[in-house]
Formats: sequence, structure tokens, C-alpha cells
Amino acid sequence: MRQAVFDDEGSRIRWTEVPGAEPARVYVHGLGAASAAYHAHIAARPELAGRRSLFVDLPGHGISDRPASFGYSLEEHADALATALDAADVSGAELIAHSMGGAVALVLAHRRPALVSRLVLTEANLDPFPPPTAGSSGIASYEEDEFADGGYARVLENVGPVWAATMRLADPRALYRSAVGLRRGSQPMMRTLLEELPVERVYLQGELSGELDGRQALEAAGVRVLTVPGAGHNVMFDNPGAFAAAVAGTV
Repeated sequence: MRQAVFDDEGSRIRWTEVPGAEPARVYVHGLGAASAAYHAHIAARPELAGRRSLFVDLPGHGISDRPASFGYSLEEHADALATALDAADVSGAELIAHSMGGAVALVLAHRRPALVSRLVLTEANLDPFPPPTAGSSGIASYEEDEFADGGYARVLENVGPVWAATMRLADPRALYRSAVGLRRGSQPMMRTLLEELPVERVYLQGELSGELDGRQALEAAGVRVLTVPGAGHNVMFDNPGAFAAAVAGTV
């Protein structure tokens, strides 16, 4: 395990790492998740073996610290992730990022372009204020104290065993503030960043999630949009072969 201090209080962002060839692949999880739990089985596949791989847990999640004074906005998550990559001597990385992690990756690529050479985004949040059915919207519908004092437990009961397995590792207030920040979005907005970034960009949409809004505009901007058969939001679990092929760039 490696770690780096990301705030003035000495809080640490942590990651596990597999050595290998550069450029590194950096795996970034979604809201209430953890990177190794969602991606280690992908990085271990034969078609992806041999590359340096980092599994970073964002502040408030997994094995990273959860300072009470941290804001957990997309920009703050991106800056903390940049601190980890700087400490790991990573540049020109491929970011493999899921859901909220995809939004964080876009902000990072915008703020620190030398750190990122390629983006593979899985159902990343591109727009503010997702529909009420989205997990972030449900969490953000509470007030912070209300969520911490009972809403968190109710959400854990209702999200299903897969998401709950890692959400229970997230600090309730960090989870809430991350959800609020995700609903607020970034400036410029994530969709605009995806359209304008000059690196290779791949966007994975699960077939079961329905058509991606604005797909034609993204493709016109040079984004490669792939619909993954038989997959929902968690493409890496639902169709790991197709997910690995997208990461490897063989589809």
C-alpha cells in the first residue's frame, strides 16, 4: 500500500499498485465504491497483464482518509488524485474510471493535462443534476446531518449487496458531500471537458442502461462510444471480457 498527504491536516490518499510497463493504468472508482474491488480482476486478465496498474481510493472512500473538513467536490477529488499520481511519479497515464470516478478523471485531465494520455470512462457522469433514480440524487436529497444520522443506514439497506459492500466503507459525510458535488458538476461541465480534451477518449455504455444522451455529439467530437452487450452500470462485472478489450484498445 502507498499513500500521499492531500490536505493541510495530513490526511492521506492511498492506493495499491502492481508493477509493470509504462504508461501506467490508473483505476478510479465511482461514488461509494473502491478501486481494487471494482477493477483488480480486470487488470489481472491476460490481455492487460504486464502494465503498471494503480488502484486509487478517493478521499472518504475505501482505505483513504476521510477528513471532516474536506469538501469532496469533483475538483477536490481530482486534486487529491493528482497528489497521489505525483507521489507515485506517474505521468501520461491511462485513466480507467467508472461513474463518479469518470467525472473526477475528466476534471483531472483538464486541470493537470500532463498526467493523462488516455481516458476510458465507464458510464461516467457528464451532466449536473442526474434523474432522481440515480444513486447520487437519492443521497443528495437528504440534508447532511439527516443523512449521517439515519439516511446512510437506509440507503445501505436499499442499494443492493454489491454496492453496499463498498459503500459501507465510505464515510457518511464524505459520501454525502461527494454526491452533492457530483450533482453540482464541474466548471466547465464534464460533458464539455469530454468533448474538448485532446487525448484519446473511450466511453463505455452498458446496453441495459439505455442509449447514451448526446452520443452523436460526443462521437462528432472524436469520442469513441461503445455499447457493451448484456451490461448495466457496472460493466466491469457484467461483461468483463468486453470491458478488458476496451481497456486494451482491441475493440
